Amino acid sequence: MADSGAGIGVGAAIGSGVGPYAELTFDSEGDVDRGTQAAVARIEATDLLVFAHGWNSDRSTATRLYDRFFAPFPGLVGPGVRLGYVGVVWPSIRFSDEPIPDFEGPGALAEPGFGVALDPGTRQALGEFWPGRQADLDRVAELLEERPESEAAFIEFGALVRELAGVDAADAADAVSTAVAPTPAVEPVPAVFAEDVLEVCRALAQALVEAGAPPGGSGSGEQGLALGAGLRPLWNGAKELLRQATYYKMKKRAGVVGERGLGPVLAELARQRPGLRIHLIGHSFGARLVSFSLRAVPDGARHVASLTLLQGAFSHYSFSDRLPHDRSRGGALGGLQRKVDGPVVACHSPHDTSLRVFYPLASRMAGDSAGLLGFDERWGAIGHDGVQAVPGAPRLTLDTALHQGVPATGCVSVDAGSVVRRGGAPSGAHSDICHEELARLVVSAGRMGR
Repeated sequence: MADSGAGIGVGAAIGSGVGPYAELTFDSEGDVDRGTQAAVARIEATDLLVFAHGWNSDRSTATRLYDRFFAPFPGLVGPGVRLGYVGVVWPSIRFSDEPIPDFEGPGALAEPGFGVALDPGTRQALGEFWPGRQADLDRVAELLEERPESEAAFIEFGALVRELAGVDAADAADAVSTAVAPTPAVEPVPAVFAEDVLEVCRALAQALVEAGAPPGGSGSGEQGLALGAGLRPLWNGAKELLRQATYYKMKKRAGVVGERGLGPVLAELARQRPGLRIHLIGHSFGARLVSFSLRAVPDGARHVASLTLLQGAFSHYSFSDRLPHDRSRGGALGGLQRKVDGPVVACHSPHDTSLRVFYPLASRMAGDSAGLLGFDERWGAIGHDGVQAVPGAPRLTLDTALHQGVPATGCVSVDAGSVVRRGGAPSGAHSDICHEELARLVVSAGRMGR
């Protein structure tokens, strides 16, 4: 069972005074902390906002996110709506060098001067994310700090990262040796763990430059990635490979927590409180989490009143019944938008470099004929270009959605780039989601407005 730690109980308000608020805590296997589940069940409301945070969050960062995002809601809803607020807390990881707009307090950014080396905050977070792997993490940190001009050092680093990510070396070798796509029952090995580690690190270093990072890493003093510049600049890409390993684990974890944890908890809550309307909100991998919770919605149940995805870090084909490149298969959530008694709103932004640059790179399968950095629309994220391959799903600007409303049911893509636009390398605007306009969009999707 999950450990709730210092959770916020029912009846409490977050810093902005919004309430009643409670946290719903899950462990990595999707087991819920029963105390937090009971606290959520005691919230008296007509409509419950359930928000799941994304990858770059520890518990305190997640609570601050919920505080900021929920703050406008009391002034936006109609007089017959009594809101309750739930913050989902699940085990993700906080990389301190990923800037979060408006979160510039102590610890929000890495201390200056670390460059490619791991700052203390990130090192601690990695130890909590991978307990019992102290020796491996110490060696990873040592290599990133020393940045040796050695191919053998990169090979060692790649092997350590694969082990941390839980990628079997034989599976990685098989993925490279065949151009045949894995069967749906087999978890594919992303190219970043399967191909030559030097080429992967070079590609990731180039992607970082595209995202706006210095060519050799902040404070590295390197001149760039030009041929003949040596191997030291590639350690910036090596650090990104480590980050991708945490994303790979969190992506799978988010699906597990959604399907085995949040979904059943909400189904039980709906059974106890049949009139309650639940509005799911998810950011980044939290969008994947709340979407996968739909797998646990019983047939005929209508308790999920709306689903809003903020910069969702999962496939833009997830809700498709037929994949464009393989008509025999559908997306992982094909057709599950029909489990929502309202719309599925996917917000996307062109300013999100995490999803524009790194998500398709990390999601590609080994053996593809395209270059490692070659964009292939098969691996696009829903938070980059919205819902794809769902017939009849409209595409709206944020202004249009706010002034004309969104469809009553089905999928709709909303370009939120007019407000989701701030942030530095490597994530860009990925976490720039605390805007009243997005809160108004949730209210519109849930038919809760004045």
